[in-house]
Amino acid sequence: MSIERAAAALRAGDLVVFPTETVYGLGADAANSLAIARIYQAKGRPRFNPLITHISNLDEALKHAVLHEKAIALAETFWPGPLTLVATRHRDSTVAELACAGLSTVALRAPSHPLARALIAAFGGPVAAPSANRSGRVSPTTIGHAREELGDAAALLIDGDPCEHGLESTIVAVNAAGEATLLRPGAITRAAIETVTGGLAVPVPGSVEAPGMLASHYAPRARLRLNAEAPRGGEAYLAFGAEAPVGGLSLSLTGDLVEAAANLYAHLRALDAAGAETIAVAPIPSHGLGEAIDDRLARAAAPR
Repeated sequence: MSIERAAAALRAGDLVVFPTETVYGLGADAANSLAIARIYQAKGRPRFNPLITHISNLDEALKHAVLHEKAIALAETFWPGPLTLVATRHRDSTVAELACAGLSTVALRAPSHPLARALIAAFGGPVAAPSANRSGRVSPTTIGHAREELGDAAALLIDGDPCEHGLESTIVAVNAAGEATLLRPGAITRAAIETVTGGLAVPVPGSVEAPGMLASHYAPRARLRLNAEAPRGGEAYLAFGAEAPVGGLSLSLTGDLVEAAANLYAHLRALDAAGAETIAVAPIPSHGLGEAIDDRLARAAAPR
């Protein structure tokens, strides 16, 4: 698929599915309110849930957000990569207010995937892109998953093979006073973020300041039962650190959290597609990437 053709589609106001190192995104010209509205319509996404805008680098980010020196330090440490920064939207930013869901802040990320970076460069401007799935459902980590979810909504789909991390970006807000808040755990661990920030505040309960903060999210059709040591009758089992029984899958036979994160969404989709009514999920350690995995599972298991 030609990157130039995809960039031309964005300029025309169309939607493009493209890979990042985290999950596949559904991209649109971040300055085009009509194109942004098409994202919300295609996903069935609530208009109060903001989008992440993808840019090339820190210099580009400074055109769209007022960044405290702590936010700049985070960008210098983790960009390009799976970190999203939320900060006050610059008054001269071209990012449409609809992409920010009416908030005074903007969510920015510089992805590291070479195809994502090539698309942003060829387009020549910011690209708003949530995950390429129906709102609330499991995020896509392969082009096949993205095509199943939203293929009809996109003018073009760029195939970049399975995503490296398999979990969405870590989202950190940094306010004007330099207070950093972890809004969503993700592919960069809390401990790694804290080496730069020195600490992290807790978000206001029930607030939706960034993507992925809705109580019910990332959900398969099947119900989830968490912290299950073994499956009950009729349940499919998602194991961790061990073999799964017949009909189940293991996130990682060796208990590797990086491997588990990369497999999470694909395994949930596979068990869902096999017709399981309930998926029992083994306990996941809460340290490191386990925090992000547990966050996704808890939201997937929440009442819908």
